[in-house]
Amino acid sequence: MTQKKPRAHKTGGKPETYTGVIMTTGKGLGFVNDENRPFAEDILIESGHLNTALNGDEVEFSVNIKRGSLRQTGEIIRVVSRAKTVFIGTIEAHNGQAVFSADDNRAYVDFRVAGNKLGSAKNNDKVQAKLLPWTDPKREPEVEIIRVLGAKGEHHVEMESIVLDKGFDMGFPPEVAEAAELIETNEKVISPEEIARRRDFRQTLTFTIDPVDAKDFDDAISFKKLDGGRFEIGVHIADVSHYVREGGILDREAFHRGSSIYLVDRTIPMLPEALSNDVCSLNPHEDKLTFSAVFVMDAKAQIHQRWFGRTIINSAHRFTYESAQEVLDTRAGEHFVELDTLNAIAKVLQAGRFKEGAIEFEQDEVKFKLDQDNKPIGVYRKERGDTHKLVEEYMLLANREVAKFIFDSIAKQPGAKKAAAIYRIHDLPDKEKIEALGILVRALGHYFPEAENITSKSLNAMLKSIEGTPEASLIKTATIRSMSKAVYSTKNVGHFGLAFPFYTHFTSPIRRYPDLLVHRILANHLTDKKFGTTDLAKLEHAAIHSTDREIAAAEAERASVKYKQVEYMSTHLGETFDGSITGVTEWGIYVEEVNTKCEGMIPLRSLDDFYELDKKTYSLIGQKSKKRFRLGDKIKFKVVRSDLERKTLDYSAVL
Repeated sequence: MTQKKPRAHKTGGKPETYTGVIMTTGKGLGFVNDENRPFAEDILIESGHLNTALNGDEVEFSVNIKRGSLRQTGEIIRVVSRAKTVFIGTIEAHNGQAVFSADDNRAYVDFRVAGNKLGSAKNNDKVQAKLLPWTDPKREPEVEIIRVLGAKGEHHVEMESIVLDKGFDMGFPPEVAEAAELIETNEKVISPEEIARRRDFRQTLTFTIDPVDAKDFDDAISFKKLDGGRFEIGVHIADVSHYVREGGILDREAFHRGSSIYLVDRTIPMLPEALSNDVCSLNPHEDKLTFSAVFVMDAKAQIHQRWFGRTIINSAHRFTYESAQEVLDTRAGEHFVELDTLNAIAKVLQAGRFKEGAIEFEQDEVKFKLDQDNKPIGVYRKERGDTHKLVEEYMLLANREVAKFIFDSIAKQPGAKKAAAIYRIHDLPDKEKIEALGILVRALGHYFPEAENITSKSLNAMLKSIEGTPEASLIKTATIRSMSKAVYSTKNVGHFGLAFPFYTHFTSPIRRYPDLLVHRILANHLTDKKFGTTDLAKLEHAAIHSTDREIAAAEAERASVKYKQVEYMSTHLGETFDGSITGVTEWGIYVEEVNTKCEGMIPLRSLDDFYELDKKTYSLIGQKSKKRFRLGDKIKFKVVRSDLERKTLDYSAVL
């Protein structure tokens, strides 16, 4: 659900009240601010003054008189609107009484299950529950059980719990699945009339490069050598918009989901598999409808011509990243010459991006080896080779050039009827966050420019300067967290991280709804079709909704990884590992294991001294021993405790 923007208003009488969106902690504290008349820091709502407000709710609040140097506190007057009324959690049933404990760590209360609302749920079952009206803080909140998922701790139950908790569904409604199957039956064979309307690339060498376990293929690359040292390189994207028509049942479902979700063991697709894995997927040796960006380029990656339009292709080969990498490494194998040329041009494109100031945020991806019961028996980091970067560069190229074409099309014919677009934007970083990053980087002994002088080039230079140091991964993570979030918008402000003045998402319409919209927008601009006021309003709404859904999908993916990390470490209790310190607080030291990236906490109470936090140096210092634990330091630790329900790990220091 999209959170409403806080607004300030005076309701009459005293004290003055404000409206904002509250964030709560599991300990029953809340933090709220007003966006229009922001306070210097978030207002603290202490336990007992939340007045039934739950995390994410829009609330009306008042502010208390500030006392000395203590933090500004306030009270919730009322809940304006609930952010969430359906929760996932566990049933605790004893002696005829049942309590529902939400998975959401920010839910600070347990919920009582209304007397006749338990259904078939049993003790320790994971369930989906609906919050009943709750306005009296003196009464316990009540829920009714609307769906029983299964026993807590069972793999498939936990994965479904994560998906449902973020507002997604595992399967599709019957009518949506039937609509997809009807297309699979009636439209999979492409008519001669449709082929005649398209540019035909079936005789041009085309192939896909994807993960070994991929089932849907959004994109393919074609290659043809031309005279004069030039090459025709096509980026061909599944033409989902041909099958998923605006306003139809499939379109509405795709909009609702907004994105596919990639859990540790499965993909929850945005579109039914009849489309995502079959009709729209660019499977090898099958005629497929595509929307393409075609470039005539030279070896220096200069673009001499570009063309956008609907096409038909037939992929000659399905590469995995590994099989394509083997061809490049051995300099032998199918289509080596074409892959080698594409790779060389991709490297020039990449070098050009970095020269312009693109920030290199490449980080390792955690993958799991699961046994037949889906228990993690190994954790490893997935490495990115040249073939990953090759595909990435051509997708970036297509996204950039499509965005520029749409922007230029609007500029040529200004006015509301033409100004329709969705961009992928990444705004300038927040000054306060950059200043905090600077303090961290300098505390770790590295140079960092003043916040007012920060550019993508200076950030990139800093990241290059710390490569190979023990704290490199930590600084990269901190830098990512200091950045503004990339979002979808109808207003272009450029992409800071990529150093692109124009950027959009065009290359993954099977798994991202904004890409499907961009296909429709591009088609309209290519045919000079005018947009109405209603179209513009719909795009504004779609941009906000798609950003929200993307964030929810990413949270689900991270939760599934964290669950498996905790499950994996639960089989290694008492064992010693090497780690690095990723956080220091007044209550503990956060440590990440070197190989698996499993993060846990060493409570300060478990150490043999009293430690004080030095915020300037991001370190904890022992009062008696003067021993120092500093952000980025290497440390040995033991796994002491695991909590799968909360997805947390407790470590102890091995000194």
